[in-house]
Amino acid sequence: MSRYDSPEPNWPAKPLPPSGSPNVLLVMLDDVGFSDFGCYGSEIDTPTIDGLADRGVRYSGFHTTAMCSTTRAALLTGQNHHAVGVGCLANFDSGFPGYRGKISHDAPTIAETLRTQGYRNYMVGKWHVTPLTETGPTGPFDGWPLGRGFDRFYGFMDAETDQYSPELVMDNSHIEAPGTFESGYHLTEDLFEHAIRNIRDHIAALPTTPWFMMITPGACHAPHQAPKNLIDKYQSVFSKGWDTTREDRLARQIKLGIIPEGTELPPRNDRVQPWVAHSDEEQQVFGRLAGAYAGMLEHTDTHLGRLVSFLNESSVLENTLILVLSDNGASQEGGPNGFLNAMGPFNGRRESMEEKFQKIDEIGGPNSHSNFPWGWAMASNTPLKRYKQNTHGGGIRDPLVISWPEKISSANEGTVRHQFCHVSDLAPTIFELIGLDMESVTDSGTTGVSFASTVNNSGAVTGKTTQYFEMFGHRGIIHEDWKAVAYHEPGTAFEEDIWELYDLSNDFNELSDLSQPEALRLEKLKDLWWTEAESNQVLPLDDRFGPRFAENAERHRGGRTNYSFWPGMGHLPSDVAPDLRSRSYTISATVELKSDFENGVLIAHGDATGGYSFYFEHGFLCHDLNIGGDHEIVKSAEPLSVGRHDVSFQMKRIIETTDPSSRVYSQQNVISVTGEASLIVDGVVVGTLQTDRMFFLMVSWSGLDIGFDRGSPVGTYEAPFNFTAKLIHVTVDLEDDQELDYEGVGKTEMARE
Repeated sequence: MSRYDSPEPNWPAKPLPPSGSPNVLLVMLDDVGFSDFGCYGSEIDTPTIDGLADRGVRYSGFHTTAMCSTTRAALLTGQNHHAVGVGCLANFDSGFPGYRGKISHDAPTIAETLRTQGYRNYMVGKWHVTPLTETGPTGPFDGWPLGRGFDRFYGFMDAETDQYSPELVMDNSHIEAPGTFESGYHLTEDLFEHAIRNIRDHIAALPTTPWFMMITPGACHAPHQAPKNLIDKYQSVFSKGWDTTREDRLARQIKLGIIPEGTELPPRNDRVQPWVAHSDEEQQVFGRLAGAYAGMLEHTDTHLGRLVSFLNESSVLENTLILVLSDNGASQEGGPNGFLNAMGPFNGRRESMEEKFQKIDEIGGPNSHSNFPWGWAMASNTPLKRYKQNTHGGGIRDPLVISWPEKISSANEGTVRHQFCHVSDLAPTIFELIGLDMESVTDSGTTGVSFASTVNNSGAVTGKTTQYFEMFGHRGIIHEDWKAVAYHEPGTAFEEDIWELYDLSNDFNELSDLSQPEALRLEKLKDLWWTEAESNQVLPLDDRFGPRFAENAERHRGGRTNYSFWPGMGHLPSDVAPDLRSRSYTISATVELKSDFENGVLIAHGDATGGYSFYFEHGFLCHDLNIGGDHEIVKSAEPLSVGRHDVSFQMKRIIETTDPSSRVYSQQNVISVTGEASLIVDGVVVGTLQTDRMFFLMVSWSGLDIGFDRGSPVGTYEAPFNFTAKLIHVTVDLEDDQELDYEGVGKTEMARE
């Protein structure tokens, strides 16, 4: 061939999905208990989910991992969560292979596998399988959704976010929410609108190509925030209390065939009081907190209904495989009395019942960060024991609804499946249902066991016989219908844990402990647990909250004490923002004022429930220290003049101890911790503040902005409160006097998870 001849063109073959492959819609709710869907016995209205169950099947033996990040890791990879590096929180990396807080690169996700089969993949909602220190504007992005096989992402990276002022990300960029509470914005509605938009775009561009969409709304993780009319509705519904609610749900569950006849309620969980033991004032507050949770769930179901209606309208519903589930049991992080605004207690500001009652109408609104008390979490998990975090049923047994109108026979519609299955089994189940070659499934690295055969066969045997569990030292194993489980008290020796044994084939909710009469069986199961633990990177067992967070913070920040911010920069998540907790610090800015009545924010970190803001108001220089919604404002005596100024806010932490010569602080030797703050203009102090309130355990779970305050404002002004003059530069300097209560930090992070 001469150099003037053209070679034959060649177009590489594109991957093609199996003929007739369905779309896949996976909806995973957050911290929703076993009994919270209407079709699982609840009085909460979930007609969309119930309708999917009526045209599909429900599972009574579906299990998760007890926590958010870990369930996501197992679901996405089809492997056990320790085995892929997410042994507990994505909030830290403990340095051991099972606890990196990030899905291993050698563990393909569902999206990565489906991409090789020609699918397009969309992710909407909560991610939370990337270390939070990697969620800033510089990434790295290899652990973000687009780095793990998804083509588009719209949602949030952290464990939770404010529903009216969320920490939003589109693809690989932090963005502002497209609305506010005042304009009628709510994140759940926004997420489902983006889901619908993605499908509309997909139909326009690739109508014959199947898609996989994963939707993970914030509901019903704290903060529980929902429309007021729904909160009103359910406050009335739940005025009957958690004891009656459990009884009512148990009866409905038996009638629905979710649980066996004769199942009894376990005793109340530890430290949960009878409903009647609480005062009328307490009952009203608790009922309102439950109303916010239930209203949030119904609100989510309503917007899921919009999506399902669109699928039907666009003629794709019949061949769409839909799965609806929860990531773990209902959460115990609300404590015995719940919270109206959890941000205050994390920084030493106690929230009395009197205050809760006085502000009862704020629950579920933009000034709240609410969570319900233990009693309601217990009711959500009916008829199971304990909660999220625990390896008893209340932490790991969850609802699962599967619907596929084109393939689930009419004889199976509305029926219940009782086979044991685990979240790590979902990926291979999806692959088998959509017709992937099983060698492709093997190549994907999944170790879960498909239960696809059960969808149209209530008696199918899946071959799933063994599954271990571990979370924060709580352990468990299910093997051939027997379950061994141990509750672990943090800080105690693992050898002292008491193991229980249950015959799940006759004891649905772990009421009859057979550890004594079946001692030999228990020992064999414990040995099997150790075998599974060793092969799945569970070891070493580590229940140290404080030290792990201390080590992570030190490694990430590396002693950094100076931050430099320029106007026009993007949003900075809390975990990569300056750490002002329990230390002295200085915030400085250089400005050029065009008048003596300038307005606007220089730097703001947080939201209405807590944080700080350094700003101008009608020419006066101000700083707002917002602890749990209480504002301590220091303000210059006079407006600043036209021209260039260097301004700063300086906080000095003062610790009074029984031994002033010691830098080792403890509850035993610390008498008081106070802050002395100064507002400084061109080297002259123009305002002072003394306070016993500082950022002890956290600043905020909302991030930092320069030149404005997005969404829900930290201060008493109206957002975004853009700075009206010229902002040249902002710096934050941290003193080397930080002494954090890392045990408290660990508990705070647990509430965040």
